Amino acid sequence: MESKEFIKKLKAYALKSSAIVAFILLWEAAPHLGLIDPIFIPPPSIIAAKIYQLLLSGELLVHTVASLERVFLGFIIALAVALPLGFLIGGWFKTFETAVDPLLQILGQANPFTLFPVFMALLGIGELSKIGIIYWVCQWPVLFNTVSGIKSVDPVYIKVGRSMGLTKFNLFKKVLLPAALPAVFTGIRMSAVFAFFMLIGAEMIGAHSGLGFLIIQSEAVFNMPKMYAAIVSVALLGIAINYVMLKLERRAMSWKEDVAV
Repeated sequence: MESKEFIKKLKAYALKSSAIVAFILLWEAAPHLGLIDPIFIPPPSIIAAKIYQLLLSGELLVHTVASLERVFLGFIIALAVALPLGFLIGGWFKTFETAVDPLLQILGQANPFTLFPVFMALLGIGELSKIGIIYWVCQWPVLFNTVSGIKSVDPVYIKVGRSMGLTKFNLFKKVLLPAALPAVFTGIRMSAVFAFFMLIGAEMIGAHSGLGFLIIQSEAVFNMPKMYAAIVSVALLGIAINYVMLKLERRAMSWKEDVAV
């Protein structure tokens, strides 16, 4: 039975990976077939060799750590502000939510790339402006999804909690939070991914470290393998961040199910 289950999982994994493997093989063969110019788009083998070289030299690690530090700071500040605000607006201050929601929607829809000059003018071209723009991008998915999650809680659950004499804190802890958790984690996961990709754009302006800086620096000297190595590293880190967030979300959802039982 175990071997059959293993074979089944192996087949499912092979099926999921087939398109990716085919794409990489086609990309690898394309320069030899004259479909693309390897000077501008190097094959995966060259990019992988460059990533390995950058890892051995420590250069890739230095830039990755610099990027992750900025992401972490902006992301944590956004969570510290948006989560409590979302719970308060969605749960206890309905009138205030009705009044400020149009403004929040407008601010949330503002293109963050167009706000780069504003953040640089207010905070300079150093670390503060980069952390500030990450905070700006991160806070909206967390805030809106938290408010939406609280508002979508079945009123019957709230009435039952109140009829049982639950205080506001216990009502929040035992009813609102577990019910709203899926929406909250969706916002957190979106923010984590947005933060990382927004950072890359921010690091292309006025930065001296980070993966975005590595991309723009490599492009300036026409070191295409190095540029693509940085681009692939960004993609892999984005996938890794999303994977970690999904794992955390699943753990939180299992905790919610245990509480419900």
